[in-house]
Amino acid sequence: MSDATGAPTLRGAAVGRTIGIGLMYGLWKPRVLGAWRVPAAGPVILAVNHSHNIDGPMLMGTAPRPVHFLIKKEAFVGPLDPFLHGIGQIEVDRTTVDRTAIGRALGVLADGGALGIFPEGTRGEGDFASLRAGLAYFAVRGGAPIVPVAVLGSTERRGRLIRGLPPLRSRVDVVFGDAFDASAGDGRRTRKALDEATLRIQAKLTAHLESAKRLTGR
Repeated sequence: MSDATGAPTLRGAAVGRTIGIGLMYGLWKPRVLGAWRVPAAGPVILAVNHSHNIDGPMLMGTAPRPVHFLIKKEAFVGPLDPFLHGIGQIEVDRTTVDRTAIGRALGVLADGGALGIFPEGTRGEGDFASLRAGLAYFAVRGGAPIVPVAVLGSTERRGRLIRGLPPLRSRVDVVFGDAFDASAGDGRRTRKALDEATLRIQAKLTAHLESAKRLTGR
């Protein structure tokens, strides 16, 4: 849920996590590896690849902590609008510099929460080939470590009942990597510093994805 100012709350994200656990484990068979790598407390960014619509809910239901996701405003339609706000998710307008969303995301980190981000900005191949600078900005500005997350198996096959979803009770792997600091350690927040951080982040995320594929045999 959100507070009086519209900012997401930990209580709302905790409700979202409970719902996610029920749905994801009820509909599929998540195999979670490395969840212990997520810091138990303090600000953290979970950077997940994005190849299917269930990747976000899957992370919400398998992460060891409640997660506030930055989600495109196009998803906040009809009954989903109050629902997503109610479970502590952050609406973002990708067509402009959405200062409200930026402020709310930084607020999550300032409060010691977990922020979920799709670094590629939109659903694609899920290979981290095209990273946006937003992840570096939040990591450097919010002083939060990044935990790479690979969701594998969500696009391998189509379900028989619902073609747009993986087959019911099929296995989906969620692999958490080691937390790392994206900054150069010199406190710089310039455009050049963020560009350099983005390259470092991309290398780390790509390496984790390849490692996760080898580990799971995907």
